[in-house]
Amino acid sequence: MAPAAQMSYQKDEKVLCFHHEILYEAKVLDVKHTVPDDRKSPVEYLVHYKGWKNTWDDWVPQDRLRKFTEENRELATTLRRDAEAAYRQKTAKPSVKRRRGSDPSSVRGSEERQLSVPGRNNKRARDNDIEKEDAFYTRPSVRIVMPDNLKSLLVDDWENITKNQQVVALPAKCSVNQIFEDYEAEEKPKRTTGADTDVLEEVISGIKEYFDKALDKILLYKFEREQYRTLRKEWEKGSGNLADKSPLDIYGAEHLTRLFVATMPELIAQTNMDMQSTNRLREELSKFTLWLSKNSNKYFATRYMTMSNEYVDKARGVPNPNPGTATSHLV
Repeated sequence: MAPAAQMSYQKDEKVLCFHHEILYEAKVLDVKHTVPDDRKSPVEYLVHYKGWKNTWDDWVPQDRLRKFTEENRELATTLRRDAEAAYRQKTAKPSVKRRRGSDPSSVRGSEERQLSVPGRNNKRARDNDIEKEDAFYTRPSVRIVMPDNLKSLLVDDWENITKNQQVVALPAKCSVNQIFEDYEAEEKPKRTTGADTDVLEEVISGIKEYFDKALDKILLYKFEREQYRTLRKEWEKGSGNLADKSPLDIYGAEHLTRLFVATMPELIAQTNMDMQSTNRLREELSKFTLWLSKNSNKYFATRYMTMSNEYVDKARGVPNPNPGTATSHLV
């Protein structure tokens, strides 16, 4: 026999409730099963949003509610600020179509489309391409919350690598795998249902997969690629300290955080997730970045390595006069 649906929230309990992308303070007025005579059916909650008229009272499913904890209140504040900033940015910019028409690169792309389709079908082909572009821009995107101290750390990281010609000392003091082990151990006890725990595990698994596939193709600066090639040889040769390792075991917070700035939102925009799933994913990713921000002193490197002239030459593509010279100083 299937168990009765669990009621995670009680009547008169103060909660936070999602309305679109924002969490609002609310109060549970009533609780019911969606099928009154079936205690195994999902639970719904009648909520009143604080400061709103009673006409906005609404029956909502359990997945729109969050416990009224300090952590979730901080998330609510951050989501609200982020939504307000996005709205101001949106209203201050011209439309997508206007930008596309005035952008030289977009004009070039339009000309290339015309040249690639001969004869009378040019207009139809251009219209189809424009429709595809419009569809891309209207897909749900994820504006991941990025706390100011993480932004500052990423700027410092960029300057150290691109201007000072240094690299993060690797293996990282705390690997990506270790970071997520710590986060999961702290976050799991806060999940009130098995479904919430499943979402947490699925999101962490997805981030790891994105990171593993994106590292060498997207996340690395040019100056770091020689370091990556050397490390890859070490973990693939099957012996030594890095034998059978992967990027998730060697790279740490600096490279992981780069994933959340631009790469992850763009990748997610190309999926077919609906708005509800997109908002839930955004919440999970934002929770993680807020957690990483609070623990940045523990996970971010404090030491960058100044590289040898040989390394600098290789990174710039200058031929090595002594190809047999070892580069073990990287690890």
